[in-house]
Amino acid sequence: MTQAFDAVAQQTLLEARVTTALDQARKLGADACEVGASVDQGIGISVRMGEVESVELSRDQGIAVTVFVGNRKGSASSSDAGEASIKAAVEKAIGIARHTGEDPHAGLAPAELMATELPDLEVHHPWRLSTDEAIELALACESAGRAVAGITNSDGASLSSGEGVRVYGNSHGFLGSLRGSRHSLSCMLIAEDAGGMQRDYEYTSERDPARLVAAETIGRQAADKTLRRLGAKRPTTGRFPVLFDPQLSAGLIGHLMSAIAGGALYRDASFLCGRLGETLFPAWFTLVERPLEVAASASAPFDNDGVYTRDNVFIDQGRLASYMLSAYSARRLGMQSTGNAGGARNLRLQAPLTPYASLLEQLGTGVLVTELMGQGVNGVTGDYSRGAAGFWVENGVIQYPVEEFTIAGNLEQMFRGLVAVGDDVDTRGSVHSGSWLIDEMMVAGS
Repeated sequence: MTQAFDAVAQQTLLEARVTTALDQARKLGADACEVGASVDQGIGISVRMGEVESVELSRDQGIAVTVFVGNRKGSASSSDAGEASIKAAVEKAIGIARHTGEDPHAGLAPAELMATELPDLEVHHPWRLSTDEAIELALACESAGRAVAGITNSDGASLSSGEGVRVYGNSHGFLGSLRGSRHSLSCMLIAEDAGGMQRDYEYTSERDPARLVAAETIGRQAADKTLRRLGAKRPTTGRFPVLFDPQLSAGLIGHLMSAIAGGALYRDASFLCGRLGETLFPAWFTLVERPLEVAASASAPFDNDGVYTRDNVFIDQGRLASYMLSAYSARRLGMQSTGNAGGARNLRLQAPLTPYASLLEQLGTGVLVTELMGQGVNGVTGDYSRGAAGFWVENGVIQYPVEEFTIAGNLEQMFRGLVAVGDDVDTRGSVHSGSWLIDEMMVAGS
């Protein structure tokens, strides 16, 4: 980074500001209060065709105050964390609370659920990277990709590096802090032949910069993926098995988690309302959450309510074993928080993993999907329809790239129709998954 970021000093400062806001809320008559404060600093570099397109140095900070006056709630925030601004935010939040309707479910999470152990999960790895060094890496990434025969143009390479501090406190006496970092490098390239132009990309993302894939490797991988897409045609229309690559499989898990999130459930806006305990997947499939995994993408010892995080089992041998609940949604449903205010952290599959070549053999004739487009997912009904691109497979062998087609089905049917999970596990995000083979979906092509 071009400007030093003292995370320890920032943490101390934010903790003091949160404590000040809590004290102000108590003095001004709030029955309960919670405060979140954060500061982030980062650098972003974009290059294209060997030239620097942009250099962005960012620094963001803010404080958000939520107060409860009886069962009435008010919230206010400020990007200025000075003492006067904090007091003004608290006063505004209390003013709002006194004019809102009562909500019997409003309030802090129960005091007995507050996190009491705050281990160092090793998610803060600063990268002391100068602007010139960041530019060199981005240029090297793009250059390696452009050097591959057949690449005709580039949409550029980007590097980002950032770190930050989050502090959360409430009037139960809880005060928790998180220091974290995130670094990434990506490249998107273009190739062209008589059939038209194609583009694709590759990226690497880690909390620890030492674990990033080499810049030149990312460039070459982006080139290889782009060239594979040349000569694409529309597939045959019909019902076929569909193989989702790991990134898209993680998206299917995301749809599941949205459907079992408390907010969707208490609004009756999910196809999984009232389905707790029912079988949704094959018996060999288990989905767990590991929020205390050391150095992982989304690790945290407490959630956005201050509730302690713990290992959760959402799908147990195919059965829906737990919803994903914050303190508020749990009250609305007459249940207890699962420590998931702010979402799930580090989702992991426990399932037998099938070698990728065997997945293709099991697919036989059908579609390998590597890209999805559009937002055609209905969380209320589970209906699923997305534009797609990928590869046509016959007799277990990839034949040619395909594009401009749609795949359609229903999430519940897709979950039940999961045939196998691949050993090509993508570990770059919070959800770790291999490819998913679904027994049958509607493919609308030519």
